[in-house]
Amino acid sequence: GGVAGTVLYLAAYLIIGYDILRKAFRGIIKGQVFDENFLMAVATVGAIALAVYERSGDYLEAVAVMLFYQIGELFQSYAVGKSRKSISAMMDIAPDYANVEQPDGTLEQVYPDDIAVGTVIVVKPGERVPIDGVIVKGETQLDTAALTGESVPRPAKSGDDIISGCINMTGLIHVRTTKPFGESTVARVLELVENASEKKARTENFITRFARVYTPAVCYSALALAILPPVINLLMGNAASWVVWVYRALTFLVISCPCALVISIPLSFFAGLGGAGHEGILIKGSNYLEALSKTKIVVFDKTGTLTQGVFEVTGVHHSPMEDRKLLEYAALAECASSHPISKSLQKACGVELDRS
Repeated sequence: GGVAGTVLYLAAYLIIGYDILRKAFRGIIKGQVFDENFLMAVATVGAIALAVYERSGDYLEAVAVMLFYQIGELFQSYAVGKSRKSISAMMDIAPDYANVEQPDGTLEQVYPDDIAVGTVIVVKPGERVPIDGVIVKGETQLDTAALTGESVPRPAKSGDDIISGCINMTGLIHVRTTKPFGESTVARVLELVENASEKKARTENFITRFARVYTPAVCYSALALAILPPVINLLMGNAASWVVWVYRALTFLVISCPCALVISIPLSFFAGLGGAGHEGILIKGSNYLEALSKTKIVVFDKTGTLTQGVFEVTGVHHSPMEDRKLLEYAALAECASSHPISKSLQKACGVELDRS
């Protein structure tokens, strides 16, 4: 108790609520006074003021209110962080470098942002194409699944356009860039994902507008609650019970804080975007997520979306003939094709085929 107890409570309050008080103070300076930080600051500072006025030393309420609010904020930031990680992991398609051939024939790794339009870059097999361009030399197969969902490799040769984000699978190619990195396909896709939370749903926009009206209304109502009843008591010849009504006004402020409402709606949408990202589904904004909730029928391109396009032989049903022999005949019949089913037959056969 006493001075030591007061100092300990105030120290705990400042440690827990420092950033809320700072945000509230910044809001006042910028003229954006009425937000949840301001409400929490006024209510808790008022509770401390009451404890000082009453000389009760009961600072626990102010500290507890701030602590519970901060725990809520912690859960919110954890959920947002988890969603961001899910989206970032899904969108790990941004290449870290581009290969530029030097006059002596060696390849130098350069940051994609530093590549000028028209530069010829070299993309080796297994590397991601860093910038949009046109193939000037070489031919290859491209894996475009990360961008288009198409699981079948796409052939590309000299003269063909090539977009960033896809993987060069088989051959070494030289690409003349046609766009700066910031305007290439991969950069635009990443920008869409990063700004997904800015494309607000109608529910979010309503909550923002509601909070703008609601918060000042709550503050003015609390002020009226603190001043009017004691003044009326004075006019009626009774004692002015200032402490009681100020306490009630502060209680009203804490209870009326719209932070749960204002935070929960955007947080639900953001968690939805992150959860979808974790499952490999890219949604460009919460307005699209809200539209999806009203969807009745979904039509999918099956291969590469619902299935991976990877086949394998699970059983052989035939007339009296050795399984291995039948598989060999089937594989021989399909050996000239690169279709996934042909490849699965050749794999199931498991022996070197004699095409002669």
